[in-house]
Amino acid sequence: MKKKAVTKTKAPAADPALMGLAEAARAVAQGKVTSQALTEACLARIAKWQPRVNAFLQIEADAALKAAKAVDRARKRGAALGRLAGVPLAHKDMFYRAGKQSSCGSAIRRHWKATETATALQRLDAEGALDLGRLNMAEFAFNPTGHNVHYGHARNPWNTDRITGGSSSGSAAAVAARMVFGALGSDTGGSVRQPSHYCALVGMKPTWGRVSRAHAMPLSYSLDTIGPMTRRVEDNALLMEILAGADPLDPTSSREPVGQYVAAAKSGNVRGLKLAVPRRYFWDKLNKPSAECLEAALKTFSKLGVKIVEIAPPDMEAIAAACMVMVSAETAALHAPWMRTRPHLYGDLARMRLENGLALSAVDYIDSQRWRGEAIAAFLTSMGDADAVFAPVADRTAPGIDETDTAGRPQAGKIVATLTRLNRPINYLGLPSLAVPAGFVRGKMPCGFQLIGRPFAEAMLYRFGGAYEAAQPVYQIAPV
Repeated sequence: MKKKAVTKTKAPAADPALMGLAEAARAVAQGKVTSQALTEACLARIAKWQPRVNAFLQIEADAALKAAKAVDRARKRGAALGRLAGVPLAHKDMFYRAGKQSSCGSAIRRHWKATETATALQRLDAEGALDLGRLNMAEFAFNPTGHNVHYGHARNPWNTDRITGGSSSGSAAAVAARMVFGALGSDTGGSVRQPSHYCALVGMKPTWGRVSRAHAMPLSYSLDTIGPMTRRVEDNALLMEILAGADPLDPTSSREPVGQYVAAAKSGNVRGLKLAVPRRYFWDKLNKPSAECLEAALKTFSKLGVKIVEIAPPDMEAIAAACMVMVSAETAALHAPWMRTRPHLYGDLARMRLENGLALSAVDYIDSQRWRGEAIAAFLTSMGDADAVFAPVADRTAPGIDETDTAGRPQAGKIVATLTRLNRPINYLGLPSLAVPAGFVRGKMPCGFQLIGRPFAEAMLYRFGGAYEAAQPVYQIAPV
């Protein structure tokens, strides 16, 4: 049965689930709304949207309501509240919580329970966030469409015939459909930014090492990052301030001081700053409607007083290829024991990609590691004195579920192979990148851009993103 395209509407203020995350947190702290009311509103949205978009794998309704009532009691007696107290969130099903299932979107781990809790979840818990449950994802986070043959595909709330993007598919669907105020995702080759682009969300792929990966499912040790997905820039900045910082459980986490991300997002002033535009590679395959949307976004930045300059990036094709070698080899090494003993439990696409990784040589892998520093230096040099880089997230808006289903259409593999071509190079370079909604292509599907910064320059990206959002408040439009 053909799915009906979803219409858009201005978000009515009467529904608490349509508030922003930071706005909701302030409202709870000030007694303007109860955490119970927020949670019940989110559960009502879940009842409406879950059958349509398949975002959740498990909904912790009773536990969330119990925690919400505890927050409300604490506020009434004047107890100190965390920055996220009483706000319902959810997490991609690769963040472990002690005693709870974490399938990682796979059949192999369908009944596996964690013994430790991810540092990212612990930091959200410490600030009083509520956890509404586990979200759908691509199998072992190794699929850019978000398809899942074991638990069903997640669907795009803006048009349920379209993909959400992956691998953070459930995170994108849940936040876009206003089922939760924000969600955790991961980005190894675009898995936060691409779904954010397809679903009109703000998504941060932080500098490698900025956020602890402890007790989250690994995919590629050299590339994995953890980032928040939200509807507003300030909300994303708030979550990043909480998530970022060194962690003794993750020796790769950085001791670099955490920036004032919320202040940057709210500053609103980008006059005199410079954005670099790398036409080569990033614009080569961009379709016309998406190009028109991004040119309009650049005009908005110009009106805000930003100077737009064009730059010549280094060989991004080679950088993207090196990233593919790195992720394929490292993921294959992680999965080699299961591939030897239970290959039949993998979906066809995941198994094929793992087999390709197992065929790589050690020389290819070492070369991909050895060249990395040179590539980073070349890209940063190409930026000149620009404050950030402006680029597309993808060549088009969200493609259809059927046209990207490699199980039903073998030729779909050609489309799937191109989905993250504009994201992978940034993971290889280890740089921060913020996906921001630009608008809707010809009034229909969301389109976004990515802002790429220097190492640990997340605050600058939030500054640009916040200024754009103030001029073009895409978040005010909600799927219904």
